[in-house]
Amino acid sequence: MAERGGCAILESLPVEIRESLAELELELSEGDITQKGYEKKRAKLLARYIPLIQGVDPSLQTDSKLLGTSQVTTTTNKQQRSRSTSSRDERFRSDVHTEAVQAALAKYKERKMPMPSKRRSALVQPSVETYTPPDTSSASEDEGSLLRQGRITSTPLQGHSSVEPWISRVTQGSSTSSSASSTSSHPGVKPATSNSCPVIAAATMLADLMAHAQIECVSAPPDVTTGLLGNSHHERPQVASVRGVPRGFNSNILETADGVPVNSRVSSKIQQLLNTLKRPKRPPLREFFLDDFEELLEVQQPDPNQPKVEGAEMALLKGEPLGVVSNWPPSLLTALHRWGTTQPKAPCLTSLDTTGKAMYTLTYGKLWSRSVKLAYTLLNKLTSKNESLLKPGDRVALVFPNSDPVMFMVAFYGCLLSDLIPVPIEVPLTRKDAGSQQIGFLLGSCGISLALTTDVCQKGLPKAQTGEVVTFKGWPRLVWFVIDGKHLMKPPKDWYPLIRDASNDPAFIEYKTSKEGSTMGVTVSHSAMLAHCHALTQACGYSEAETLINVLDFKRDAGLWHAVLTSVMNRMNVVSIPYALMKVNPLSWIQKVNAYKARVALVKSRDMHWSLLAQRDQRELSLGSLRMLIVADGANPWSISSCDAFLNVFQSRGLRPEVICPCASSAEALTVSMRRPPDLGGVPPGKVVLSMNGLSFGVIRADTEEKLSVLTVQDVGQVMPGATMCVVKVEGAPYLCKTDEVGELSVSSNSTGTAYYGLHGITKNTFETMPLIANGDPVSNQPFIRTGLLGFIGPERLVFVVGKVDGQMIISGRRHSCDDVVATALAVEPMKFVYRGRIAVFSVNVLHDERIVLVAEQRPDSSEEDSFQWMSRVLQAIDSIHQVGVYCLALVPANTLPKAPLGGIHISETKQHFLEGSLHPCNVLMCPHTCVTNLPKPRQKQPDVGPASMIVGNLVAGKRIAQACGRDVSQLEDNDQAKKFLYLADVLQWRSQTTPDHLLLLLLNSKGTVASSASCLQLHKRAERVAAGLIEKARLNVGDHVALVFPPGIDLIATFFGCLYAGCIPITVRPPHPQNLATTLPTVKMIVEVSKSACILTTQAIMRLLKSKEAAAAVDIKTWPTILDTEDMPKKKIARAFRPISPDTLAYLDFSVSTTGILAGVKCLLWAPIYPSSPS
Repeated sequence: MAERGGCAILESLPVEIRESLAELELELSEGDITQKGYEKKRAKLLARYIPLIQGVDPSLQTDSKLLGTSQVTTTTNKQQRSRSTSSRDERFRSDVHTEAVQAALAKYKERKMPMPSKRRSALVQPSVETYTPPDTSSASEDEGSLLRQGRITSTPLQGHSSVEPWISRVTQGSSTSSSASSTSSHPGVKPATSNSCPVIAAATMLADLMAHAQIECVSAPPDVTTGLLGNSHHERPQVASVRGVPRGFNSNILETADGVPVNSRVSSKIQQLLNTLKRPKRPPLREFFLDDFEELLEVQQPDPNQPKVEGAEMALLKGEPLGVVSNWPPSLLTALHRWGTTQPKAPCLTSLDTTGKAMYTLTYGKLWSRSVKLAYTLLNKLTSKNESLLKPGDRVALVFPNSDPVMFMVAFYGCLLSDLIPVPIEVPLTRKDAGSQQIGFLLGSCGISLALTTDVCQKGLPKAQTGEVVTFKGWPRLVWFVIDGKHLMKPPKDWYPLIRDASNDPAFIEYKTSKEGSTMGVTVSHSAMLAHCHALTQACGYSEAETLINVLDFKRDAGLWHAVLTSVMNRMNVVSIPYALMKVNPLSWIQKVNAYKARVALVKSRDMHWSLLAQRDQRELSLGSLRMLIVADGANPWSISSCDAFLNVFQSRGLRPEVICPCASSAEALTVSMRRPPDLGGVPPGKVVLSMNGLSFGVIRADTEEKLSVLTVQDVGQVMPGATMCVVKVEGAPYLCKTDEVGELSVSSNSTGTAYYGLHGITKNTFETMPLIANGDPVSNQPFIRTGLLGFIGPERLVFVVGKVDGQMIISGRRHSCDDVVATALAVEPMKFVYRGRIAVFSVNVLHDERIVLVAEQRPDSSEEDSFQWMSRVLQAIDSIHQVGVYCLALVPANTLPKAPLGGIHISETKQHFLEGSLHPCNVLMCPHTCVTNLPKPRQKQPDVGPASMIVGNLVAGKRIAQACGRDVSQLEDNDQAKKFLYLADVLQWRSQTTPDHLLLLLLNSKGTVASSASCLQLHKRAERVAAGLIEKARLNVGDHVALVFPPGIDLIATFFGCLYAGCIPITVRPPHPQNLATTLPTVKMIVEVSKSACILTTQAIMRLLKSKEAAAAVDIKTWPTILDTEDMPKKKIARAFRPISPDTLAYLDFSVSTTGILAGVKCLLWAPIYPSSPS
């Protein structure tokens, strides 16, 4: 009754009103108008028809409303069922993308956006009799059932009474998605009811009737991808919600989600997209060869003996509270203004030249005046088209070399005074610097258009033909501004920079490079910068007029935090040691400590190591003035060796043990922890010896130093003042770790970074972590920051760091640190084989698991034999210490790996070269058999079908071919001549008669010229002489084993065939190296003994080497079998060459020594060399 009454009312409305209502419904469903605007416009259109609507039976209103509610529920349940049954394609799975999509859906859910309605078409017009009831077992309900156009009268319904339930279900489930969702998606807006004004109530009731008048107004789904209708046979248009209705266009009928055809309004872009989607899809070529790896690959079984976590859940570790300082300035710029005006002649920064002499001393008065002058110039004199080039809050790049800290400090504080955000970066030397493109990405994402530099640095940059600085690869176009004195403008006397108190606005951006090589900018606010200076001052006990020796890079990390920021806060004098001076004189920083009587020195463990190598000639150096020697890379577990060795040497020169203070830091959390002297509240230093096997499983297990596979770790002190620390799990939800479990250190403090600039997604994962306890509740209301450091809390509340998240390789479920592998490789003798210790370790994905790749620069004077000996030792050392195999070990010439700004190896660029095949190594050792342990399972042979159908079937199914067989060589020729020569020896005899002068072999020397050659006849004669010597001189029988100790060449091939002629079994052995008999000769001896060789064939030089005194020191030369010189063979022919009875006779033995020292031999049958497809 409701449906028939609704259709009667709809038919009484003019066509123009129904079209306008449909357009209005579309605008509401697409969010173009609000619910309130929709109701007003709808009421205005229906105002003149109110009497007609008010005459409707009230029961129709109630029925229609109830029906609308049930339709919404039905549609929602169907969609939920279909979503749950559909499985996602694993090929396109991405956890990060899934999280992003879920976050976006949650965001849209909060906004209560209306759900989209579906398009319907009037092109297909089958009768109800042809409508097949839906199959509940399929997932087709998700797409909605198709409605058919045409009147459904009572006659066909009576004849198909059993069809009525699913017909009504179809019309209800798929026809109300637009109107129902558009009203139910706005819970904040009250729907119009009969209690409202009469016009609104009548309009609401009419909309409900229009939405549910379906049984007699059913039409077919639209096909908006087709053109105009061929035959214009239309039913009377009905009113409903519609997705698109163009005015004045009646040729293409489009049915709305409520089943009413209206005029189509489809944009040209949507039409083009739909035409494209209508074309048959052709999957990419790679999908044809996609394996089902879950079924093919071997599943790594967990080690039953692996250590388990046994400790209790850790508690939060809180640092001491920040002390209250009476005259502490409200901002860093306030401190600069105070010292610049009250102590203008106090030294602030002393820069040295490459000879170690003081080049310039910057006072606090000069720093203040120059910074003010630069701030005025940036704000008032840099214009473009009479508009200021910079606005407060803009980002500015600081491009200064490591040898000019004075100008960098002026530029940094000048930007802060002008309310600009400095972004320090490295100086680009060439257009193809390692990592330069990622720096360009950072500059572009920060919107940087201006770069500050010095005149000397700007002249050294690469220039274009026009004389301007070139645009580096991936960089935005920059305006380069030189900040030397002559380029700055003096501000008027009445102009002063605006100095505000510390706020949460960004102060500076410090770049950070991730494991994959991408560069991100960490934003540090003014309040965090001030709080960090306060924490460092309290932890280090800084006081006014102290002298600090800085060896680190002053543009980032601890060098920036101590030598540029905290030093100004405390009016300290910083002596900056340039990197170029350290390369020339590694003792320069110790000399300056002695000369300036410095109280604090800021170094890295490498600086301590270099100074140990150069301290022998220095007798009068004293380190007694030092109260803190801050080791900035104390988070590196291997820094303990440099600290201990440095203390042992310089303790006699005044260095006290409590002075050495390792610290841990990261770009995100700034300073995480620091060891302090006893007078500053420090506790005695700690040291633990940990099992590497336990660390690989993330478990802390103490061990003894006598074992090889242990890691000795020193503490990095206590948590910074005002901070709270915890250890969370690296993967999955951030649950707190157990007390004996290794996790990621997380810090909650006011003195940390705030975000990755412009990267809100990863910012939330890193800077807004909420650690959870075991029951899932957050441990604190304050967010924590992931530091990227792996470690644990030890005794006496000391922090221990065992590695970095970016330096971890997960191989077969175990974690290995790149630094640990590098340390193992450097410890292999000879230590000086690697050029300046330049080794890069990273991992590549092979068969769904990470594999270790080790790349090193070898010394220029290294030979190939030395290289392979060193690589073999490295593989054995890594296998025994870390219990993991190396996938590839590559050696490259010296000074060929990409360099980082301070001279180290750029790991991500090296990995990229390796993956691209542009590394160009001079020696490579691939060992996939030792590390790829999850090889695919062997496939079962497919049924005996035609090769073409098997290939096509496998391609369509996306599976690889099970096996591939070559042609049967024996069936190529059926004549007697081919059957006569079945084996290699027969073929050579036949070739010596038919083509005697054909050159078979050419031996080239190192210059690429031909050193010797052998034709078919020459090779045959030399083989006959060898066979005669074996039979007559060595008295060998058929089947005896003969060791061929030859370098690769024609002699080896001739003796190989000679053994075949005599019926002996040849075993090829690599000759020992004359300069390294101690390691190479035992391998030869072992192969000879294991193979049970009755004779050794070799050259005269190698025969003398085997019987020399040097050989006697390595092996027992008296146990050698008979040794024959091939140059001293009788010039005789054998009566008849040996001809085997069966092709299954053994042809030769192939022995090889694996990288782990295991000898393995392979038997090869006589028919294997001729028939490669045959098993051997």
